[in-house]
Amino acid sequence: MKEKEIQKKIIEYLNRNGAYNVKSIVTNRSGSPDVICCFKGLFIALEVKTEKGVVSKLQEYHQKEIIKSGGIALIVKSVDEVKALIESLKDKE
Repeated sequence: MKEKEIQKKIIEYLNRNGAYNVKSIVTNRSGSPDVICCFKGLFIALEVKTEKGVVSKLQEYHQKEIIKSGGIALIVKSVDEVKALIESLKDKE
């Protein structure tokens, strides 16, 4: 499956579960996460990759900065990984 298709499925899932989300297309920061969302007041950044996808140093940097700032930043390769995250956050209600 292509990265774009994985992103689409993730966004559809987030929409169904009440998460505000934005798909980054062009930003003023190279290496910014592909999908940024807010769920239950939490900032979540998702870098989407295929099974063979490689994370760049710049993407790793942004992920570390988001985590350091108190957000959640993940590199995901499937909608199932996002489902697991969202379900774990639902359980904290």
